Amino acid sequence: MAAYGPMQLLVVGFDDNNFRGEILPELQRLREHDVVRLVDLLVVSKDEDGSVAVVETSDLTDEEASELGAIAAELIGLGEEPAPAPDATNFHEEVWYIADTIAPGKTAAVAVLEHRWAIPLRDAIERAGGEPLADAWLHPSDLLGLGSIPGPSAG
Repeated sequence: MAAYGPMQLLVVGFDDNNFRGEILPELQRLREHDVVRLVDLLVVSKDEDGSVAVVETSDLTDEEASELGAIAAELIGLGEEPAPAPDATNFHEEVWYIADTIAPGKTAAVAVLEHRWAIPLRDAIERAGGEPLADAWLHPSDLLGLGSIPGPSAG
């Protein structure tokens, strides 16, 4: 298996389907600078009438998709044993499961991101004889609860 960076599962919900084009340009910028690689992105929207629209994309080659398919499946809890790479049947079931959980007029995006920026840091830690003991994401909202950072100004 090739060396991959840390993977992050990111699930984002939106109250409406009226996007202003802010997210994709930022994601593209991060991809162009090799900060992240998009392992998989699934966006499922449901109109008020219940019609479902689906978009899926990835930065992976077919070979990488085959190799990482099992990893991504494990990350999102589809099984303890490595699953086969996603195929049209599995994808169809996944889309309809997500679509069933979305209320009319809402959208959900499920992304698996590879953090490419972390690969050289991880390699340097290993060369120095270090080993990761723990890691976690600390979101600004977590820190606000601790009083560690000031909240947004009212101004």
